[in-house]
Order: sequence, then C-alpha cells, then structure tokens
Amino acid sequence: MKKVLSIVAASAMLAIVACGPSAEEKAKLDAQKMQDSITAAQQVADSLAATEAQMMDTTAVDTTVAVEAAH
Repeated sequence: MKKVLSIVAASAMLAIVACGPSAEEKAKLDAQKMQDSITAAQQVADSLAATEAQMMDTTAVDTTVAVEAAH
C-alpha cells in the first residue's frame, strides 16, 4: 500500500510540474522583464547625462582658467 501511495504522490507532483506556468504567469514574467529593461536603460541614460554634464562643467572651468591666465 505504501508503494501505491508513493507512486500516486509522485505522479501527482509530476503532473503539476509538467503543466508549467499559466498564460497569466507568463504575461507577468514578460511584463517584469520589460520593466527591468526599461529601468536599466533609464539608469544608463541618467549615467550618460551625468557624465556629459560633468564633462561640460570641466570644460567650462578649464576655459575660464585659460581666459583668466591670459589677462
């Protein structure tokens, strides 16, 4: 009897696992992946903007110093 129950339990577990995620779960995973991609792209854009601003500030300081030194 124990063997029969073990086989039935194992079969039930395999049946549940074999079904896989539902369409709703797949949609949620796709939406999460899309949001993660958008967030990563925004972080890269922010980083590039900050680097560009820093480079512009550095260039502005350098030209000011050069102009003051020329006087």
